[in-house]
Amino acid sequence: MVRPRRQALVATDLDRTMIYSRNAFSTASEVPMVCVEHLEGAPLSFMTTAAALRMQTLTQPAAVIPTTTRTIKQFNRIRLPGAPWRYAITSNGGNILVDGVPDMRWRIDIDVKVRQSGATLSEVSAELRARIDDSWVTKFRVADHLFCYLVVKPKAVPEGFLAEWDAWCRERGWSASQQGRKIYTMPQSVCKSVAVAEVRRRLMESGELTGEAKTFAAGDGALDAEMLRAADSAIRPRHGELEQLNWTSPNLTITRATGILAGEEIINWFIKAAPLAD
Repeated sequence: MVRPRRQALVATDLDRTMIYSRNAFSTASEVPMVCVEHLEGAPLSFMTTAAALRMQTLTQPAAVIPTTTRTIKQFNRIRLPGAPWRYAITSNGGNILVDGVPDMRWRIDIDVKVRQSGATLSEVSAELRARIDDSWVTKFRVADHLFCYLVVKPKAVPEGFLAEWDAWCRERGWSASQQGRKIYTMPQSVCKSVAVAEVRRRLMESGELTGEAKTFAAGDGALDAEMLRAADSAIRPRHGELEQLNWTSPNLTITRATGILAGEEIINWFIKAAPLAD
């Protein structure tokens, strides 16, 4: 199969960057929307109609790589405009999907790096369970046998918990960060930017990406920061964890809008930026 040569690579986070739950709309404006994810038959995630239409336009000049901390199963629930995807990155970079199929060679290499870099998932999970209780944690989940996360009541999280837990983790090759109701505990060797670099290498090698192509990225959380920093140009919404941290970088643009309208602004920014890679 002959694949078109792309002039740019676009790596984009999904939740609260490209797609939004009703709780994350952050706007009273009545704008047309489309549902892009259902869970047990109920609508869960949305884009503005304009954003969905422009997302399809974006796939013409750019190789679009959905890049998410979601598990493979969670990612597969989404019906993002522009699919099917040649490549997608899930599990915060722990898995690369090629035409929808997990690349087992990549995953095996990741598992080796995690084992060599510090504590095991079992050790970290056991320590985390010893530090939490039902008064502020509603769910404990292990994701793709790679990392773990909590679903919490944000206002009930004990003061200092995240900083203390992150400090414990960093001494053992892991880190912790909070995005909304979720607190992620992640091996430091599992990183979106590394997976994006690998996908770029493969696209260059296959000729699907031109040699002069630039990389553009978008994301809202601390787990996106290195991916944004590594891109030629990047954008983040004016909300989320990076906004709370006042995080910036010389290559970074920040949206004017917040919530679901920021997602539309990000896609428009990508479309304007991608032709510059010619």
